[in-house]
Amino acid sequence: MIYAVALAAGESRRMGAPKQLLPFGDKTVLQAVVDRLLASRADGILVVLGCRADEVRATLADRPVQFVLNPDYVRGMLSSVQIGVAALPSDARAALICLGDQPSVDPAVVNRVIEVHRRTGKGIVIPTSNGKRGHPALVSLRYRDEILALCGEPGLKAVMRGHPEDTLEVEVGRPEILDDMDTPEDYQKAIKAHGL
Repeated sequence: MIYAVALAAGESRRMGAPKQLLPFGDKTVLQAVVDRLLASRADGILVVLGCRADEVRATLADRPVQFVLNPDYVRGMLSSVQIGVAALPSDARAALICLGDQPSVDPAVVNRVIEVHRRTGKGIVIPTSNGKRGHPALVSLRYRDEILALCGEPGLKAVMRGHPEDTLEVEVGRPEILDDMDTPEDYQKAIKAHGL
């Protein structure tokens, strides 16, 4: 089983408002992310909550997802990755690390990453656009203990760099895998790109 771990715990300091709750058409940013994951071949979705967890959870109440709370979300993204990986069910074999502020990632990209992992058996599959690495990246849970032992920078990249023989980059030609929304300008750019 391959689970999508949607990271939605952050404070959104640079944005000035919780980006998980920002409107994105007739949805929130996080609802758009989750709906795209639900349209993919991921076997399940685990949403990592933190800042304003109750409000964020309420926006997803009608969607078939699981939740886990990161009480230490102020420690950064790595702590959310670790909480998410630790909370995955025993049947999980890999985690797709998905950013909660990437509402433009096409389910076809998610499916491609999953398909390449299943076909090749590679433990780390990273989508690229023009040679630049993006998200969602897939990591086999054979690296679970290594992920849980990480601390500080460079975070999950240390696992990815540490296993070049088990890593495969997949060119998907989709620049949205590189885009996230950290600032109000990023948000406006995403809104405009979608004609919202």
